[in-house]
Amino acid sequence: MLRIAVQSKGRLNEETMALLHEADIKLSSSKRTLLVQSTNFPVEVLFLRDDDIPQSVASGVADLGIVGENEFVEREEDADIVRRLGFSKCRLSLAIPAAVDYPGLEWFEGKKIATSYPVILKDFMAKKGIKADIHVITGSVEIAPGIGLADAIFDIVSSGSTLVSNNLREVEVVMKSEALLIGNRNMTAEKREVLDELLFRIEAVKTAEDKKYVLMNAPTGKLKEIIEVLPGMKSPTVLPLAQEGWSAVHTVLDERCFWEIIGKLKALGAEGILVLPIEKMIV
Repeated sequence: MLRIAVQSKGRLNEETMALLHEADIKLSSSKRTLLVQSTNFPVEVLFLRDDDIPQSVASGVADLGIVGENEFVEREEDADIVRRLGFSKCRLSLAIPAAVDYPGLEWFEGKKIATSYPVILKDFMAKKGIKADIHVITGSVEIAPGIGLADAIFDIVSSGSTLVSNNLREVEVVMKSEALLIGNRNMTAEKREVLDELLFRIEAVKTAEDKKYVLMNAPTGKLKEIIEVLPGMKSPTVLPLAQEGWSAVHTVLDERCFWEIIGKLKALGAEGILVLPIEKMIV
């Protein structure tokens, strides 16, 4: 049985549980249970505070953990990064009062900075040769300048709306963060086999993200030009239609370039274009 430590609440919890659901790992929806076992896969989920996850994995209390990169780097625990998951993206940034002029990093020399991430901040300041007074607090870091507790803050930023509401502005991005799947370095061979199957499922889900399955009817005489436009994984599927001179083309498109390519296909005579979502993709 593979044990995965997961954040007990918040956006990271929601996106983690959505990923496990997409990987067809069935779990109880109970909010009161700290340890939940899957009914169809040899996995159990342990719900913890985000800052406890790195230590739980490093010590072997959990075999795996899904945690923000910011927490993993800050805790400096002895565990492996198994896979970057690409969700719950944010950044750790320095922010100052909005009305203050900012000439550059030298502004922070001798200033008091409030943060919940002293390890990351101290390392950054040391590399930049800046001496600042780092004041460690938990909770609402963003209120520190407003109540006179600090000159600036170093904290997580997602949309930036919290900074604006506290009359602060972001001036330096120190690191970018996303969800990580981390693993204990001493897992048994049996548990690594389960991990390999879990990674296979996660890979299928992640590969399908932002992909669309596209079917269209195309003039047979334009097939060569249409195929040149399509950036599919390998080669599109082409099938003859009952109507002479027409073929059906099936392919996969990335959503980022979807509309640009659809426009080109229409210009080449493609018709009846059908677009379908993809849940999983095994390559």
